[in-house]
Amino acid sequence: MTTELEQPDPRVRRLKGVVIRFAGDSGDGMQLTGDRFGAQAAEAGNDVATLPDFPAEIRAPAGTVGGVSSYQLHVADHDITTPGDQPDVLVAMNPAALKATLKDLRPGGVLLVDSGAFNVRSLEKAGYDSDPLTDGSLANYIVHAVDLTGLAVGATEGLGLKRKDAARTKNMFALGLVSWMFNQPIESTIAYLEKRFAKKPPEILAGNLAALRAGVDYGDTTEAFAVSYEVKPAALPPGQYRHMRGNRAIAFGLVAAAHQAGMPLFLGAYPITPATDVLHELSKLISHDVRSYQAEDEIAAIGAAIGGSFAGMLGVTVTSGPGMALKSEAIGLAISLELPLVIVNVQRGGPSTGLPTKTEQSDLLQALYGRHGEAPLPVLAAQSPADCFNAAFEAAQIALERRTPVILLSDSYIANGSEPWKVPDVSELPDLGIEFATEPNGVGKDGQPAFHPYKRDPRTLARPLAIPGTPGLEHRIGGLEKADGSGEISHDADNHDLMVRTRQNKVDGIEVPPLEVDDPSGPPGFGAKLLVIGWGSTYGPIGAACRLVRDQGLAIAQAHLRYLNPLPANLASVLAAYDTVLVPEMNLGQLGGLLRMHCQVEPVGYTQTRGLPFRAVELAAVFTRLANDAEVGGAPLTTEDIKAIGGTGNVGRSELGSEGDK
Repeated sequence: MTTELEQPDPRVRRLKGVVIRFAGDSGDGMQLTGDRFGAQAAEAGNDVATLPDFPAEIRAPAGTVGGVSSYQLHVADHDITTPGDQPDVLVAMNPAALKATLKDLRPGGVLLVDSGAFNVRSLEKAGYDSDPLTDGSLANYIVHAVDLTGLAVGATEGLGLKRKDAARTKNMFALGLVSWMFNQPIESTIAYLEKRFAKKPPEILAGNLAALRAGVDYGDTTEAFAVSYEVKPAALPPGQYRHMRGNRAIAFGLVAAAHQAGMPLFLGAYPITPATDVLHELSKLISHDVRSYQAEDEIAAIGAAIGGSFAGMLGVTVTSGPGMALKSEAIGLAISLELPLVIVNVQRGGPSTGLPTKTEQSDLLQALYGRHGEAPLPVLAAQSPADCFNAAFEAAQIALERRTPVILLSDSYIANGSEPWKVPDVSELPDLGIEFATEPNGVGKDGQPAFHPYKRDPRTLARPLAIPGTPGLEHRIGGLEKADGSGEISHDADNHDLMVRTRQNKVDGIEVPPLEVDDPSGPPGFGAKLLVIGWGSTYGPIGAACRLVRDQGLAIAQAHLRYLNPLPANLASVLAAYDTVLVPEMNLGQLGGLLRMHCQVEPVGYTQTRGLPFRAVELAAVFTRLANDAEVGGAPLTTEDIKAIGGTGNVGRSELGSEGDK
């Protein structure tokens, strides 16, 4: 990931990139600290990828390993796709943070610890028998033990803060020090703090600003840090960028779609980790014709969203796996009613309550089949935080065009992660407007003009929509089967078969773009023998691992699925062109099973359900073994073979970083 470059100033060492992790107690403000450093780096022109990690408990006992919260960032001068495999720099605010995260710090990495937090009681709560700062156990790292708390308290003296409030500014002192270490300007963070604390007592703002500036000054004046580091801006495509989290990008994509459709957006949602931030973001956008409703439960939330769609708005509901289970009957109702509805599932570890704050891709089969009866609907998946905007926009576009619910799959990794997002030109976004019915479109049994709510568009099979209360367009709604055309209740066997097949054909007829293959060695069948295919958030780790393998001179192809129902028409032919197809997934092989069923191939699966994204080096080891095997024409490895060699990769290391994204 990082390589040292030419050094014009001996006191400043230039790097291609660096991975930094801030770790501390849940109350130490690590999420804010990491987010602000990432925003500073993005504003300086770096490419940034982040990985927030929250404790699973709402509030674990302070100072315990179970209560550790962390935020990892990968900052680089080139295009990157992951938040990095291992931190090059670890900031540990207490013994518990050190205990929980030290195993991830690369050998020779920089360790910055708050020595003021290392006392007998805190060491015991973290499970230490001796003080790691003095017992020699940190000999493999470059250790900077700094009394961050004490220095922060000292910096805020005379500002009227209580001791407890003064100590809380230690995260800002740490941010200032690390900003100095990597030559990051802090002006944007100063502006952010001024806005964040504008309604707080003035001493709160003054204390945080004093601690932030004191951290910078400490790095500039102390002799403990002989050098600082610099990561030059990345050569990103021209345009205006924002530092964007995945959940916010989903919210923006939905609002953009509603704007392009010329209709209000209605959100019915119930708070659930890790999807709640979409509700938070949309609730702020009332000035953009957004109506957000926090319901009493998941069933009420989707019921309200269906009502919003029926009333002529773009209906949206957001949830996670447990909420999807509760919404299943109502989703079937929306399919029967054939209403446009976007259902966002931000996946997390399961089953049941499972791992609420950890990531997983285990809801794919639920999205495809988790309803009774033949209830088909389109399923899409976002692949990165910035891509969440495009994926949400596309989901809404399909829902409006086809008059169908659409499920958009995200997960905790990309929902809470962030990266630079290129702000689109609104004038270039497609028009999503639909024409609501305003007059009868057929003739009734009595020969008089009548409205037929299930008379279909011959291309899309979409039915007409009428705003409730439109004179002469009254029609029956509900979950009972409708008669084709008239929409009256029907129990006729042939009609039910026709309606089931029509709804299926409507989904099957969606114009899915052909699957594209990234294979620098040549077109499918003439270049690489190994194809790695994924979906959702595995895009970044798979892409980074493919770069590593190609740097070794091996041929490898990569493809990624956005549309999971319907699948691309050329999928089977693409897979058939390769000797070996590998499917890495954060589940037990759900996509692999679908490919086996739909494409008559026998893919090799590499799976994990650890609540964490794949590491690029781990995947690269697997890819290398398979690519070498394909080169010599050996028999494809089994899943068991792959599991046996996973995580054995070894790559070169530079002074402050390990190889990874390039």
